[in-house]
Amino acid sequence: MRILLSALLCFPFLLFSQTTAKVIGISDGDTITVLLDGNVQKKLRLAEVDCPENRQPFGKNAKKFTSDQVFARQIRFTETNKDRYGRSVAKVYYDNGKYLSAEIIKAGYGWWYYSYSKNADLGKMQEMAKNNKLGLWQDKKAVSPWDFRKKQRENAKNKRHQKQLEKQAQKRGL
Repeated sequence: MRILLSALLCFPFLLFSQTTAKVIGISDGDTITVLLDGNVQKKLRLAEVDCPENRQPFGKNAKKFTSDQVFARQIRFTETNKDRYGRSVAKVYYDNGKYLSAEIIKAGYGWWYYSYSKNADLGKMQEMAKNNKLGLWQDKKAVSPWDFRKKQRENAKNKRHQKQLEKQAQKRGL
């Protein structure tokens, strides 16, 4: 009974912690820009999902899916955190309660970001999309965005190192 009473008391707080905004931009599958009251723009990183980067296979498809779902529409969101780039991480809802991150995962255009989520239902949705070969799961060698970014960083580091070696070799040759 106490749990039910506590939940009922917290419900208004949860309801009022949501913000309504209009989506005015889609950066990629998991990042949107919204317009708040007073013509204030805010960039939101979607919680619990990680979509392929724009340069990755299915990156443009993920961006289009997100755009088709919410661009130029009213959404509600709850901020959960800030990411390392200063963007607000948010749970975004549209069409009378659809959870955008879940819709992306169900359609096969994003990975459940299990490192930052405890919602195992999203993992089940991902498995269903994978088993049905939806979206990016058509690619048997699909690379997660976090592995893709790690490889990009390693490649950039190797290029910098190679340039340093070339400069040192040129100095010795002079």
